[in-house]
Amino acid sequence: MRQSTSIRARVLVRGAALLLCAFALAACKGGPSAAPDAQAKPNGPDAKKEPDPVPVEIARASRRAVAASYTGTAPLEARAESQVVAKTSGVALAVLVEEGQTVRAGQPLLRLDSARHALQVAQSAAQLRKLEANYARSQQLAKQNLISANDLDQLRYDLENARATNRLANLELSYTTVVAPISGVVASRSIKTGNFVQINTPIMRIVDTSRLEAVLNVPERELATLKAGLPVMLAVDALPGQTFKGTVDRVSPVVDSGSGTFRVVASFEGGGVLKPGMFGRIRVDYDQRADALVVPRAALLDDESDPAVYVVRERKAVRVPVKLGYLDGEWAEVRAGVREGEPVVTAGKAALRDGTLVQVIDPSGKPVAGAASTAKR
Repeated sequence: MRQSTSIRARVLVRGAALLLCAFALAACKGGPSAAPDAQAKPNGPDAKKEPDPVPVEIARASRRAVAASYTGTAPLEARAESQVVAKTSGVALAVLVEEGQTVRAGQPLLRLDSARHALQVAQSAAQLRKLEANYARSQQLAKQNLISANDLDQLRYDLENARATNRLANLELSYTTVVAPISGVVASRSIKTGNFVQINTPIMRIVDTSRLEAVLNVPERELATLKAGLPVMLAVDALPGQTFKGTVDRVSPVVDSGSGTFRVVASFEGGGVLKPGMFGRIRVDYDQRADALVVPRAALLDDESDPAVYVVRERKAVRVPVKLGYLDGEWAEVRAGVREGEPVVTAGKAALRDGTLVQVIDPSGKPVAGAASTAKR
């Protein structure tokens, strides 16, 4: 009797253990004994999650002055430049200027050994005096018919030749002092005291930096818009953050048939920080609009054939075609499509499609409240 009771107890314990295992398996498989929260969540096709808004930055269409302009690049050049050459040979006795020194036209730059040329001047002068005396006596004799007209003419020709020889000797002597052909700055010097200088040898380079020029090769479609006297703005890579004012000095009336361009020469005041050889970025303004509706150029979509912007309306990005006017720096004039005050997307455009839900943020990434308010009507 005791043995049967013990067997029944063991059977009950095993049954209870199996029941507990069954409940545990049912809970793991999400069966009837699963947690109430798991059963409460919908798992059908109707459970659609709303897409997250795309973060974007905006700017509002506003009014400002814009200019129609042509932009190009060109190096700055000196208006005048001269290679100084020796017109005669000789030893350099004195070099009178240094690189970077300002000189004026006619100022002595170099003195060469002039002894040989001085002797030639003295020799020709003596010959000239002799012939002048002979010619004077011959004229007296001609009055007395003691000399033929042919002999008198020959003496006159010899005298004229002697005068020319003397002038040439004096000219050669003057060449021993090399002078500046133009006013400017000595850009380079390739001679030292004591060097022997050959005739026609370049010894210095002088540049006139009082006015600087930049030559633009402009497409022929701009021929009707670019005229002499138009204002020009210049920025150079060597002087970041600075701009310089100039004018269109002259415009070539001829279009090059090979390149389809014409030359426009812009002129700038020199003598300051601008130097010849600097690379310049040039803008020529040929028209002005004082009250144009503009948006940042960053808002334009990358489609030149069909210009458009994304306008934020009711938290959605709406693709709006626009008609563009002038492009002025970072601004683009909008002639149609956007109203003043409307918010246009400037950053985040790549992730947008027409109707995409957006969240307007500031440059630091924080949401902006009330950023998509309505525009002025």
